[in-house]
Amino acid sequence: MEMKNKMLWKNIGRLVVDILLFYVIGTLITMFLCVPLFLIQKALGMEMQEGSLPSFFLERLLMLVGYLSAAILVLRWRKLPLSLLGMSLRGRGKDLLAGLGVAVLLYAVGFGTSLLMGTVEIASVQWIPRDLLGTLLFFLLVAVTEEVMLRGFVLGRMLSAGMNRFVALFLSSALFSAMHLFNPNFALLPFVNILLAGCLLGASFLYTRNLCFPVVLHWFWNWLQGPVLGYEVSGMDSGETLLTLRLTGSDLLTGGSFGFEGSLLCTVLLVVGTLAIVGYYERRGRKEA
Repeated sequence: MEMKNKMLWKNIGRLVVDILLFYVIGTLITMFLCVPLFLIQKALGMEMQEGSLPSFFLERLLMLVGYLSAAILVLRWRKLPLSLLGMSLRGRGKDLLAGLGVAVLLYAVGFGTSLLMGTVEIASVQWIPRDLLGTLLFFLLVAVTEEVMLRGFVLGRMLSAGMNRFVALFLSSALFSAMHLFNPNFALLPFVNILLAGCLLGASFLYTRNLCFPVVLHWFWNWLQGPVLGYEVSGMDSGETLLTLRLTGSDLLTGGSFGFEGSLLCTVLLVVGTLAIVGYYERRGRKEA
């Protein structure tokens, strides 16, 4: 028993060190990449407008390179396989389609219910294909970056350390929510909902150890919420959107200035969605056993 406890604490210690190293190294690499780029832009007089889509896109691209590099370095140091990140696309076509389908279904139910309840009204519609395409690509980059960080590395490393999978899912989701602490209009309900969103995104990873489903779900969850339906995305303004909304209900029902993720309706959908995914894989596992 004493030997088991020592091994347990040793594994926990390594896990904490690995996650801290991952974030420190990833941040340093990202900052290192930003400096020469900033100097080149200055020299060529090509400064990007702060807060513009190209600026956000470049920031996320550098983050992806930085944190993916950090993940590879830490895994190599621990002599762990890179497959732990779950980035393989082979044979994952159904997972990609399922991610899209779940995102569309959740917003069809959530937005449809909001319209029927009268808590949201469509004020106007504007069709700007260039903006929709630009934000579609941007939110793909956001989804890949955050899923590699939170589900691929953090959740994957927790699972490889032998942690109970549902404890690992909760802890990685809490970290995911904490990453949004400084977003505009962040509060208790948004914290809970983003934690639940982390559970929704990570649920399939517990069984497949693959990021295809969560990446596509995350991608279209954000894109449909913001650029298409006109909500803020985790408190962030989405710029020009397909729909312009008029929120007529209370913030608890609409999400207010944080977006749909700040609503109780979102809470219900996230819980039901997570339970449905876990139930699906549990039933499939029993059939295959």
